[in-house]
Amino acid sequence: MALLAGYGLHARSINFPLIDLTLFRFRTFSAAVCGNFFTRLAVGGVPFLLPLLYQVGLGFTPVQSGLLIMPQAIASMTMKLIMTRVLTRLGYRGVLISNTVIIGVLLTLFATIGLKTPIWVILLLAFLYGGFTSLQYTSMNTLVYADVSEQEASHASSIASTAQQMSISFGVAIAGLATAYFLPARAYANRTEFIHGIHKAFLALGAFTILSTIIFRKLRSGDGDNVSQHNVLHVG
Repeated sequence: MALLAGYGLHARSINFPLIDLTLFRFRTFSAAVCGNFFTRLAVGGVPFLLPLLYQVGLGFTPVQSGLLIMPQAIASMTMKLIMTRVLTRLGYRGVLISNTVIIGVLLTLFATIGLKTPIWVILLLAFLYGGFTSLQYTSMNTLVYADVSEQEASHASSIASTAQQMSISFGVAIAGLATAYFLPARAYANRTEFIHGIHKAFLALGAFTILSTIIFRKLRSGDGDNVSQHNVLHVG
């Protein structure tokens, strides 16, 4: 945080900063970068928590655990086929607000997975989660460029990429902290207590994701229409 604040002061004192923070004057850019960062803080911890739940809590092998996560990738690719139509019909504001809530709810549903949960339920939940997170990532990543000029696009890309990498690192760290908080040392000797601790971590991440919708609420209904073609649909 100190380094970020230091760079902010440095960027204001020179004419051509490497990362141009003045781009945050655009509402769409600010919402996309900040929303991307805070959403990924929670979502970035899922790859850390799911293997713990599946392998340590439920007793699956690493191969079985990987197969249970595979539907996320399949859903992510499938969502690309209909993503443009979803954005065209609902617009960025509608998609990002509703989709963030859905992802938060899905994260809390991971807290229902236990020793007696059918495999098909786990696979279905993974598929839904993968599809909606794919929609979220693509929506946020494309909204970054909605109002920036061609000359500013490289700066926008640098900021978005930097924030994305930071959020992934912070996400794993937050998931680790949540796990350490909800899993006392005695939980590792008791499978039921271990699973219960992981469930609490998922509930915390889900609640944090839902709260991040506050960032997207500052978007207006027409923001990003030049990218999503939402305005073209309604004018036609």
